[in-house]
Amino acid sequence: MAAILSGQKTALTGLLEIYEHAGETVPQTGQRFSVLDSEGYSAVTIELVDVRVVPMKEIDDDFARAEGRGYADVAQWRKAHEEFFRSDGVSEFLGRTPVIDDATLVVAERFRVVVDPDTPG
Repeated sequence: MAAILSGQKTALTGLLEIYEHAGETVPQTGQRFSVLDSEGYSAVTIELVDVRVVPMKEIDDDFARAEGRGYADVAQWRKAHEEFFRSDGVSEFLGRTPVIDDATLVVAERFRVVVDPDTPG
C-alpha cells in the first residue's frame, strides 16, 4: 500500500491464463479500482492508464521497476514472477502448473492514483 501511495508502485502484472480460467475479462484502460488496506477497507483508488497483453519477453527494466517491489531489472522481475506463477496456489487454482517461458502472455497494467476532491488532505 505504501508503495502505491508514495508513487513507487505504478504497475502490476497478471498471468493471462488466470483471467481466462476464472472467466474474467482483462481490465481495460480507464477502469478504476479500490485498493484495500490490511483491514479490508478502501485505502486508495487507482485508474488504469495502460493495459497490454504481451509475451513475458516484452517486459522491460522500466516496467519491472514500476512494479515497486525493488526489482533492479527485468531479470529479477522475471525470476519473481516465474516463481509466483508456478506457485502451489496458482497451480492449485489452474489445476496444473502453467508453462512459463518467453511466450507466456501476461497482462501488464500501469496505473495512477486517483485523488478524490472530496477527501480532505
